[in-house]
Amino acid sequence: MPVLVITGTGTEVGKTVTTAAVAAAAVAAGRSVAVLKAAQTGVRPDERGDADEVARLAGAVTADELARFPEPLAPGTAARRAGMAPVHPREVAERAAKLATEHDLVLVEGAGGLLVRFDAAGGTLADAARLLGAPVLIVATAGLGTLNTTELTARELRRHDLEPAGVVIGSWPAEPDLATRCNVADLPEVAGAPLLGAVPAGAGALPPADFRARARDWLAPRLDGTWDAAAFRAGEGAGPGPGETTA
Repeated sequence: MPVLVITGTGTEVGKTVTTAAVAAAAVAAGRSVAVLKAAQTGVRPDERGDADEVARLAGAVTADELARFPEPLAPGTAARRAGMAPVHPREVAERAAKLATEHDLVLVEGAGGLLVRFDAAGGTLADAARLLGAPVLIVATAGLGTLNTTELTARELRRHDLEPAGVVIGSWPAEPDLATRCNVADLPEVAGAPLLGAVPAGAGALPPADFRARARDWLAPRLDGTWDAAAFRAGEGAGPGPGETTA
């Protein structure tokens, strides 16, 4: 897949670190990688954006950013308040398509969730993905509440004639509770797509060399990794343990 669009089920779900892990695994597999941030918000001109953070963690990747707006808001709102031209889905698709002519893999990272608006016309990341004909990877949280947001995201993708490539848990806790363990089994069911990885909480704080060395352990073979969903589920004991109940 020359272009993979990466969306979250919301904000602060581990989307950028997951994008970095996918990039690092692809680089380790010998592929040239570009990362395109469709719209960066809440970052000053002199600050590092999400694409730069992916490059810092993943290594030899091309980092590109289509637009940057100063306030931490939805891109369409941030553009309007700053008096700046908004990003349109067609621009995202055109830039990604150009990068795809020069790289083996292009990762397009959205801003927040799938339906966050880019412009006054209501253009979204889903529209850009449809223009590209690209699969969409869903980054989800691990704990209580994630089944609803993940299923809604997957349903909306299909409403746009897009098929979810799979789900990655963006921040897997060191001590998962009952709901979190059960979600390992339930997430692929509600998404109608495979679980393709689980990135440990705090992975973004690892030294870049360690991050790159470990990234393949967090992702399934479809994402150039070695992670196995069945083994992970068995090891984490997804589902009730002795004396536990889901009631």
